[in-house]
Formats: sequence, structure tokens, C-alpha cells
Amino acid sequence: MMIDFDTVRKLALALPDVEDGTAYGTPCLKLRGKLLTCIAINKSAEPNSLVVRISIDDRNEMIAADPDTYYVTDHYVNYPSILVRLSRIRRDALKDLLLMSWKFVTTTAAAKRRKRPKRVN
Repeated sequence: MMIDFDTVRKLALALPDVEDGTAYGTPCLKLRGKLLTCIAINKSAEPNSLVVRISIDDRNEMIAADPDTYYVTDHYVNYPSILVRLSRIRRDALKDLLLMSWKFVTTTAAAKRRKRPKRVN
């Protein structure tokens, strides 16, 4: 069965606090307003690819382990994200990747909240 963005949506919306949205004019999924995943629209990405936010370390490991499924282009190299060929990924691997992204976005948002300076009245 071919995986498309509807499949991505169903899997991601099963995670807590994930919602539909748009980013850069394309459908996306967000976690409490923070981008989780969207269709890759930059011209450097291959057609039918997904951008998923994960740590750069995790990205490097995943690309090394399965370069036929996961990749990155110069446009995305400085962002904590990975490109995924939807034609290559299995449903269970996509589900695991979305959970990894959910944990990354949750942890990143929590770290930013802790770093905010306290207001002085």
C-alpha cells in the first residue's frame, strides 16, 4: 500500500496534541503550534517526500542506516529535520518516526520554555 499524506495525517493525529495546519502553503501537522511534519516543497527535495523534524544526530544515524528511504539536501541540512521518501518507508517505520518527531518537538519546546528569562515587574 502506497503511503501518502493522508496516511501520515492519520498516524500523527493519533499522538497527543497534534493538529492539522499549513506551513509554506502546504498541509502540515503541528504539535501545539510547532511544526512536526509537512510535505517537502523545496525544489531540492524529491517529489513525494516528507519533511519530519528530528534531531540532527538522529537524522545522521537514520540516513546512514537507510539512505534509500531517508535523505537530506543542502536546503535542509542546517535544520533539525529529515526528508523521507514516502514511496520507500513502511507504515510501522513512519509511525516510529512520527513518535520520534513528537518527542523531539515536545522536548525542544520544553527546553525553550525553561530558558526564557523571568519577567520582573
